[in-house]
Amino acid sequence: MKPRVIICDDERLARERLVRLLEDIGGYELVGLAEHGEEAIRLVNETEPDIVLMDMRMPVMDGLTCARQLAQRASPPAIIFCTAFDEHALEAFSVPAAGYVLKPVSRESLREALSRACRVNQLQLESLRQQPVRSERANCRSHITARTHRGIELIPIDEVRYFLADHKYVTVRHEQGEVLIDETLKELEEEFGDRFIRIHRNALLSLTYLEGLEVVATGQYRVRIRGLDERLTVSRRHLPELRETLHRV
Repeated sequence: MKPRVIICDDERLARERLVRLLEDIGGYELVGLAEHGEEAIRLVNETEPDIVLMDMRMPVMDGLTCARQLAQRASPPAIIFCTAFDEHALEAFSVPAAGYVLKPVSRESLREALSRACRVNQLQLESLRQQPVRSERANCRSHITARTHRGIELIPIDEVRYFLADHKYVTVRHEQGEVLIDETLKELEEEFGDRFIRIHRNALLSLTYLEGLEVVATGQYRVRIRGLDERLTVSRRHLPELRETLHRV
């Protein structure tokens, strides 16, 4: 069954462009067109789409407000924001957005966002089913933002293997590769400390992908990461906590 898509944009030309791109890409079923958020919510209720391509700035109800309301559904559609205003990227973290593409939307950027949305939406729903609600983490982001040659990318936290600091930037190693972000490990640790563990002054490792420890010839310890061949060095300072964590899991 093809993933079902709704397009929501107040500009007719923008809607028509997305319709053409969706047809060119193939493999998706367009089930509705909306000109503002209220109309999108009505269409979602009627058609139960898998994905909504959402503009941010619209009359009546903007895209962010609409996305926040859709997120309250038991099975919300994946939201891909399509906009020319990249300064809104950070604001998008207050809703579970699955992607972000800049206008004018290219076929390749839309193809990548759609593919990620299909995968991410299922991962997020499964994660919500399994994890207990933690009110103190209510403002924790579900994605990390990164500026790349493709524009702004949103990396789901569920797909991040580790954060590695190097001078001014932090490398985010994730399921599809890696990107650089302009944040600090301290900030990331404060926000995601219940899902990542400090293994070195320059590294945070996802507890989900923590596989084990190994000793190298020099007597140093390295950590094995599920799904990756590479290893990360563990500092002596953080070794006891890491060992204790491994014993618990």
